[in-house]
Amino acid sequence: MTTPEKVESAATQQMRDNLARIETLTQRMVEAFAQKRAPNPALEGPGLDLYVSSSSALLREMAANPAKIFEAQVSYWAQAMTHYIDATHAFAQGTYKPPADPGPKDRRFSNPLWDTHPYFNFIKQQYLIASSSIEEALSKIEGLDPVDRKRLDMFSKQIIDMMAPTNFLATNPDALEKAVATEGESLVRGLENLVRDIEANRGDLVVTLSDKNAFSVGHNIGTAKGQVVWRNRLMEIIQYEPTTPEVHKTPLIIFPPWINKFYILDLKPQNSLIRWIVDQGFTLFVVSWKNPDRSYADVGMEDYIRDGYLAAIEQAKAITGEKQVNAVGYCIAGTTLSLVLSLLDQRKDRSIKSATFFTTLTDFSDQGEFTPFLQDDFVDGIERQVRMDGVLSSYYMTRTFSYLRANDLIYQPAIRSYMLGESPPAFDLLYWNGDSTNLPGKMAVEYLRGLCQADAFTRDGFELMGERLHVSGVKVPLCAIACETDHIAPWIASFNGVAQMGSSDKTFILSESGHIAGIVNPPTKDKYGHYTSEAPIADPQAWKAAATYTKGSWWPRWGAWLAAQSGKRVAARPPGSASHPPLAPAPGTYVAEVVTL
Repeated sequence: MTTPEKVESAATQQMRDNLARIETLTQRMVEAFAQKRAPNPALEGPGLDLYVSSSSALLREMAANPAKIFEAQVSYWAQAMTHYIDATHAFAQGTYKPPADPGPKDRRFSNPLWDTHPYFNFIKQQYLIASSSIEEALSKIEGLDPVDRKRLDMFSKQIIDMMAPTNFLATNPDALEKAVATEGESLVRGLENLVRDIEANRGDLVVTLSDKNAFSVGHNIGTAKGQVVWRNRLMEIIQYEPTTPEVHKTPLIIFPPWINKFYILDLKPQNSLIRWIVDQGFTLFVVSWKNPDRSYADVGMEDYIRDGYLAAIEQAKAITGEKQVNAVGYCIAGTTLSLVLSLLDQRKDRSIKSATFFTTLTDFSDQGEFTPFLQDDFVDGIERQVRMDGVLSSYYMTRTFSYLRANDLIYQPAIRSYMLGESPPAFDLLYWNGDSTNLPGKMAVEYLRGLCQADAFTRDGFELMGERLHVSGVKVPLCAIACETDHIAPWIASFNGVAQMGSSDKTFILSESGHIAGIVNPPTKDKYGHYTSEAPIADPQAWKAAATYTKGSWWPRWGAWLAAQSGKRVAARPPGSASHPPLAPAPGTYVAEVVTL
């Protein structure tokens, strides 16, 4: 029989155990913080101008128009105090009832207590009043140039997102409820998760997004059958095993971005674009890029084109005995593919028969959400960082991309892990997202300075390999797929680049969803649709206004287009040849490499 004394003894022992765990974890956390790496030079010295220049615009407005700023302050205080007085008066009378919330639902406030409990509803309403007041006040600032406007908007959003009451234990009902239900065990597990992440990142706090032990590339993700048929210091070329007795004559090469690893196109069998392409009867080669270390500091755009693109094209031609290939470029690899096409046009080289671009930017006149990070002060800091490290570290790139979607990639995962004490989910896409790679220092600076900042490819031309390359030199038949809510390569910017290409045979497809989900969109899921249009590829809004929506994936539409570029059918080709014996089974060796700086 359980007595009250035994219950109290068990609870006391649990409290002692938890306190001992907390003490141990605190010591580990202190030791982990001692390992903290040197700060990013991009955020020091002149790099501070990134913040100063955006806030100085607000200070100038305050000096020039104090009445406007005062008016915004009065409006905020009036709303906040009115809500405070009404709430306290009603509460004192015992009649307090949370007001109706007619606004759009914010999933951060999904717990019913945000709407029904006086305390939490009051906190939420005060936060929403403050947030809308900040946004309204900043929207009325006049005289800002577009860059300062985007900087101010971005940094104000970071502050608003960071100060959400859901991000703090005392004002998060989910965390408090779970702490009570578990007698504090969830908070101790949360501290364990916090210490684990600080230790794993050498003193920096980077929340773990997925269970790192749930996936293994080549075992339960990235499992399509194939062979590495060639490699050099920049890449491995994988040729995939055919699944049809016949294949189209012209082979296909996919160049994935080297900012991440290629298996985003082969996560699981049911959503693998690689498997789908092979099943449609194409001879498929995929490039797996090297994850560079310090020794790659002097590798530039020319190296990627010569030892990457041109080498891969020649090897695929040699293996298949064909004179031409079709090529796909995804994101930054699509940008570089467009440079290659312009170069080959000047050389009168017809090795590429057609090109497909996935979420590709070639026109950088509108830098979108990346505008704050593509100004001289920030890029100067990146140059200092790559001089120190030899590469643009994946650590810095991952953090930059995460803050563009802070609620989804920072705060919500942190809440689940540190406040609720939950283990990271076994989510393949988030696992891949955390498996990013470095960029060689020289290449990163060339890309940021010449393509992003100077927009040279669509203006005066980008000098490379002794030629001045221009987007108008892209003249092969092409198909471009952009994604409607893509925040990395906005579809209108992608469209504008395609509009300037010199090809007389252009197809543009606009997929629903974003940079990844819009591309990895298999027909079997029937999840996201796509738009096509007969309107000229000239004005994006006119094109969209005339577009036809089709439910379901764009893959079959593109597959039909690609088949038309790929010639008759021939006997299926096994990976490799007499001159290119298989070196290793897919997914190869480079994809598994981890580089620690």
